[in-house]
Formats: sequence, structure tokens, C-alpha cells
Amino acid sequence: MTLGELIKELGGELVVGSAETEVLRVSSAERAGSGELAFAEDAAAAEEALKCGAGVVVVRSGVGASWYPTLGNDEAVAKGGARSDGGRSGEGEPGPVVSHPSATKLQMDGARDISGQDEIGMGGIGLGKCVVEVKQPRLWFAQAGKLLAPNMAVTGVHASAVIGAHVHLGAGVSIGACAVVGDNAAIGAGTRIEAGAVIGAGVRIGEECRIYPRVVIYEGTTLGNRVVLHAGAVLGADGFGYVRDAKTGRYTQFPQQGTLVVEDDVEVGANSTIDRGALEETRIGRGTKLDNLVHVGHNCAIGEDVILVMGTGISGSSTVGNGAVLAGQVGIGDHVHIGPGVILGGQAGVLSGKTLTNESAGVKPGTVLWGTPARPLTQVLREIAVVSRLVKRAGSRDQGETRASAKRLLARCVKGAKGLLARCALVGKGLLRWLGKPSRQALIGCAFEKSER
Repeated sequence: MTLGELIKELGGELVVGSAETEVLRVSSAERAGSGELAFAEDAAAAEEALKCGAGVVVVRSGVGASWYPTLGNDEAVAKGGARSDGGRSGEGEPGPVVSHPSATKLQMDGARDISGQDEIGMGGIGLGKCVVEVKQPRLWFAQAGKLLAPNMAVTGVHASAVIGAHVHLGAGVSIGACAVVGDNAAIGAGTRIEAGAVIGAGVRIGEECRIYPRVVIYEGTTLGNRVVLHAGAVLGADGFGYVRDAKTGRYTQFPQQGTLVVEDDVEVGANSTIDRGALEETRIGRGTKLDNLVHVGHNCAIGEDVILVMGTGISGSSTVGNGAVLAGQVGIGDHVHIGPGVILGGQAGVLSGKTLTNESAGVKPGTVLWGTPARPLTQVLREIAVVSRLVKRAGSRDQGETRASAKRLLARCVKGAKGLLARCALVGKGLLRWLGKPSRQALIGCAFEKSER
């Protein structure tokens, strides 16, 4: 695609360079080449990105002024700086293909537009480099990456694939080796099913979906358009529901005959699992993203644009509101309601039957809740600090008590030794009196003779 075509699709303003520049792919600033696109989100990063080999750099609107701090507005425009008229398009809205005055002027002056050797302005921008200003560079970069990604070739149905009866395959469907598609399934146009995937009977899959190897989709599951299921994901399995016999202690499975609906633009990570409803449905809302090793239990309703990070587990009959973020290893009990926009930090927990919203927690949107039970991170940090101080004080008190106990023990030992010596002296005196004076002299003489020897 040309840079002009990208700008027409995504919006933004070309402030330096030519709209006819060919863009092959996206890349990091460190590794980008002349036909590649890099991005920078602040002035410092932009300054570094403009020194890299990328042919196109996408920056945040307004940072251009910092590249030419000593130039007046008219000269800045002539040199490729940002305009002050505020005429920029935001991403997501089709914007005009802008041929900036700087490109025309520089080319008229005989500049080498593709050499990249000459520099202009105080920012040191090579003449062969294009600069696009947008409101959200990272988002624009990601969207450009999807547009520039090469389309995979349509390979049709592999000879070793097993296709059931009355299966509907849309135009351009690809089915890999040893994949299995059950009876009465329907697969939308442009969908790709990789090797070894198993699609149950009656499953409905929308258009332009990507089903990676070894994915298993049980019957009763419906996928929207552009759904991505990574390797090893299992959708529509029985929920974990059992009834215990109070008399015998044995368990009987509660009926698991509901359905699973996955809406458009959902992505499910490798080895993640989503259970079907027990009697009703489990639903994953549009645009929600599940990381690897995430589990969603039966009868759950997950809203739109929700983020579930690795290791998160959501028990049955729970709901998660639109835009919520559940970080790694978050645990949600059954029949829990998580409100819209709630952010739960890593290893946070919500107990069964609870309702957790930003309003109930008394926090502003965007505040991170942490711990079990989940509460504001600032509160948790204060609690940790208080507990730490208490432990230190208890340790100091214990040390003081130990020293005092040692002193008391030593005093008792000294007192006991003195008493023992006193008793020995009394016994000795009594023995001498009992022996009489001649005997005492005889004993003294014997002791004297032994000492002489």
C-alpha cells in the first residue's frame, strides 16, 4: 500500500514526505528499513525514531513543534514542521491524503527525496523519511499492521479432512489436514480451519475466522465474524455442575445442554476453555480478548471489549461488564457480578455471590483493585505497611522479653549457687564439730602429709 492509501483508511496528517511512498510492512524502530513503518508516542521517542532507517514514522499530533524549537511557524511549515491550523484528522475517521508543502518545496529545490542522506531542520529528519501525525500512534500502527499483513492463500479442503453431511462451506474457505467438520455445520466465507481442528455437528462459524490447529468446538456453539481461536482452545464443553446426594455422598451431573455464543472480533488464546451454558447460554461479547490458559465457566456473560489475562478463572453464572480488565490469575467465584470498567490486578479475588463495581468500591474508573477480597490497591498497600510495622514491633518486643527472661534465669542460677555454697559450708562446720579437736588435728595432719608427697 502507499502511505496515502493508509492515511485515507486510518486518518492522520502527512507532515513530511510524499503520499506516494510505498509501505511494505510495520517494524520496530531499531530494525525498520526504508520500506517499513515505525511509530513513536512522545517527543523523546520520536527524536530517536527519526534517526532510524524506517521510511515512515508515525508520531503523536503536535510533537513536531519540539523538533524545530527555534523556527517561526511559516518556516517550520516549509521545513516540514507541524502546522498551527489544527487541521488534523483523528484515526478511525477517513482523512484526506495530504501532500505537505514541505515535500513540494524540497523536491522543487532539487532535494534527493529517496536518498535519506540530507537532513532538514533541527530534528535531523532525512529527506527520504515520511512523518505522519496522529492522535494515537500505537493504535494507528496496530491498525496499519493489519492492513499491511499479507493475505493467506485459499487452499480449499485438504484431501485428509473429514467433512460431514449437509455441511455448508462459504466462498474461500480453507480446511487443513485431518480436520473434522461434523454434520450440518456452517462455515462462513474466508474462514480458515487449520490441521487437526474438530468442529462439532451443527456448529455455526462466521466469516473470516481463523481456527488454529487442534481447536475443538463442541456442538451448540456459534461463532461470529473474524473470531480467532488459538491452538488447543476448547469451546462448548460441559460445565462443571454436579448435584450431591446428601444420603450417599455421590455426585450426579446437572444437565449441561445449553449453548455458547461468541460474538464478532473475539480472540481466544491457546489452551483456553469456555463452557457451554447448563440450561441457557454462555456468551462472550464483541471484541473481548482471552489470553492463554483462561477458563470461563457455564452460564457466564462476558461483556464487550473485556480483557482476561493468563490464568484467570471465572466460575459459573458470573457476569463481567463491558471494558473490564482482569489481570493474570484473577479468581472469580460463582454468581459474581463485575461492573463495567472494573480493573482487577494480578491474583485478585472476588468471593462467590458478590457484586463489585467502581461505585461500590468507592473508586474512580481506572483504579486498580487488588487482593482477596478485591479492594483499591492504595488501601492494600497501606494494609501491608501497617502489618509490616506490627510485625517489626512484635519482633522487638519478643527480643526484649527474651533478654529479660535470660537475666531472670541468670539471677536465679546465681542465687541457687550461693545457697548451695552456704549449705556446704554449714555441713562442713557441723562435721568438724562432730569429730572433735583431736580428730580435726589428725585430719589436718593427714592432709599436710599428702601435700608433702
